[in-house]
Amino acid sequence: MFVLAGAQFVHILDFVILMPMGPQFMRELGISPQQFGFLVSVYTFSAALWSIAGTLFMDRFDRKSTLLTLYLGFTLGTLACGLAPGFEFLLFGRAVAGAFGGLMGAVVFSIIGDTFHESRRGAATGTVMSAFAIASVIGVPIGLWASHLSWRLPFVGLSALSVLMMLVALQVLPSMKTHLGSRNVSSVVEDLRFMVVNRDLWSAYGMIVALMFAAFSVIPFLATYLVRNVGLAERELPYIYLCGGAVTFATSRLIGRLADRYGKHRMFVILSAISMLPIFFVTHLPRVPLAVAILVTTFFTLLISSRAIPVMSLITSSVESRRRGRFMSLTSAVQQMASGLASLVAGMILTEAASGELMHYKWVGYLSIAATLVSIALGRRLKIVGG
Repeated sequence: MFVLAGAQFVHILDFVILMPMGPQFMRELGISPQQFGFLVSVYTFSAALWSIAGTLFMDRFDRKSTLLTLYLGFTLGTLACGLAPGFEFLLFGRAVAGAFGGLMGAVVFSIIGDTFHESRRGAATGTVMSAFAIASVIGVPIGLWASHLSWRLPFVGLSALSVLMMLVALQVLPSMKTHLGSRNVSSVVEDLRFMVVNRDLWSAYGMIVALMFAAFSVIPFLATYLVRNVGLAERELPYIYLCGGAVTFATSRLIGRLADRYGKHRMFVILSAISMLPIFFVTHLPRVPLAVAILVTTFFTLLISSRAIPVMSLITSSVESRRRGRFMSLTSAVQQMASGLASLVAGMILTEAASGELMHYKWVGYLSIAATLVSIALGRRLKIVGG
């Protein structure tokens, strides 16, 4: 669990660290909100394309070997971001890191599905997904403080941490080949056909798309909105992520256990319904003191993160083990593509006023709430296969 959480930590931190650095990137690189949206989305689009390619090989090798290979590519891509001489090479580095990072996430959740029975997957998923909270509590604040010296430092530091975690995984992670025993039952083509034509799985794909639009239409521009519209100083942003991450970390495993006990569908519906309140508030914030901004954004972070725990547990349980690696790779592709599209759509909705403030962020909030309602409707149709 430590190794899986570590892999998820470096992947999530690499993805989210760029977003709170939005004001700095726009200022130092001289880019627009639309260009910054593309800088965020190129990571996810690359992850989506390579996750589709991953469906061809994800269930053909030892999970450990697959994870370590992806770790190496991810580390090199992140290092390339830190050494990028300009905007174009930075885009290239983000694409490489996204390609390997997206597949890493698919392998992590495949291992959870192979290792834990359906009745315990909620708790296991909550433990691994607490890596998001740890990234917010520790990684993002440290990265933001380091970025005041240079925007390159967070990426260089993260690549060094990835090397360390890769070495730990090499020593600690056991070989995982149980999913290989059934390979004579279904060919690659049959597996892919099943995942494309199965109507039950389309509910999973649709729910993922809706959830990604609900989250990543708002999140990439939150830091910029807090600085330009709400009036926070850039040096105050780490406290936003510190508080949101701390509360999420404290509740992630509890949410997972509650999902196992009371039902994953029920927990998802409850958390998603409540999450629409902070989505509305955070996209309508006027100029407020730091304490009020922390309260609203912490509530937002908690609900957005918590509802993902029962969702990933449900999705992991919607196919049998022999198809799980390919299915998680395909769902990762859908997830990354949707989050990239959400960032681009939000970037097209937003405009800059003459004063520098972001305009129409509230419309992004309405889009997020509508997507949340769609995800609730689709989530009720998702079926658990088990195994």
